[in-house]
Amino acid sequence: MRTEFLKACKGEKTEYTPIWIMRQAGRYLPEYHTVRSKGTFLELCKSPDRAAEVTLQPVDILGVDAAILFSDILVPLEKMGAPLEFQEKRGPVFPNPIRDQAAVNALGIPDPEEDLGYVMETIRILRKELADKVPLIGFSGAPFTLATYLIEGGSSKNYLTTKRMMYEAPELYSQLLDKITECTIVYLKGQAAAGAQALQIFDSWVGVLAPCDYREFARPYVERIIKALKEVTDIPLIYFANNGATLLDQTRECGADVLGFDWRIELDEAVRRVGPNISIQGNMDPLALFLPEDKLEARVRRVLEQAKGARGHIFNLGHGIVPEASPAKAKLLVDLVHRISREMRG
Repeated sequence: MRTEFLKACKGEKTEYTPIWIMRQAGRYLPEYHTVRSKGTFLELCKSPDRAAEVTLQPVDILGVDAAILFSDILVPLEKMGAPLEFQEKRGPVFPNPIRDQAAVNALGIPDPEEDLGYVMETIRILRKELADKVPLIGFSGAPFTLATYLIEGGSSKNYLTTKRMMYEAPELYSQLLDKITECTIVYLKGQAAAGAQALQIFDSWVGVLAPCDYREFARPYVERIIKALKEVTDIPLIYFANNGATLLDQTRECGADVLGFDWRIELDEAVRRVGPNISIQGNMDPLALFLPEDKLEARVRRVLEQAKGARGHIFNLGHGIVPEASPAKAKLLVDLVHRISREMRG
């Protein structure tokens, strides 16, 4: 097994900079569409054999250094008791938003094996398939990000309903976040037990919060999850706060082994502010994949140069690869990262 990803997470010396790509198992790959055409998105998430198949595709096609479980951050919320739909033009929708005490009270904590067994079975299949290849990353959403979907009923432009609950009904908000946090802890512990070799917590929408609001309404729940996981496992924990450059001084205190960054911060600044005890992940703009080859190579070199002082560095995009991206360019990106980082190590 290629272990450069795990070594970088732990700050150990690597022969080259490892790379994986957020949403690497997805819509930019023709092979994904072949599998996806056999049912709905949720049906794909709930089919262990097919979910494992699309998880493996980018490992074989691109040569990335880690696989990430194919699933969705919203899957456990459905099992908490919030019906979930994926609509063609709207994306994920919760038809019955969680906005009052009765709705919060009705939410439960799903058992990872009994209620989310298809996720655990996918992990077990993948560990067998990946035994001689690369490590497997499991994941979840972060409590604030998950709460926005439940409260808003789906995606949002300004998170009005979420922030109104935070400000006008903080006790209700806290009760909801407590339940989501407990669900996430149990879910991630289940993934670790099933065989995930690293775990990433996606805080996709936390960048909409002011630093003072992050401190009160988001950070404590992330810290609780990481603390609970570290009590039962020593696998690397990655925290990705999207659009979170203004939150860096707080996210570095959350306890994660690795912090993921988007492209809105220079990586050398992130390295300086993070310090010597945390590895970093990132941070090329996903749309930089549309650069000509020579300029893409220069961009890759820039990211690698800026990451030189990090405890460890995992190359990644600053957010998910877009469906319009070329698989050939994604493969070129992986090859460039491997070649240039080897050259830099001399």
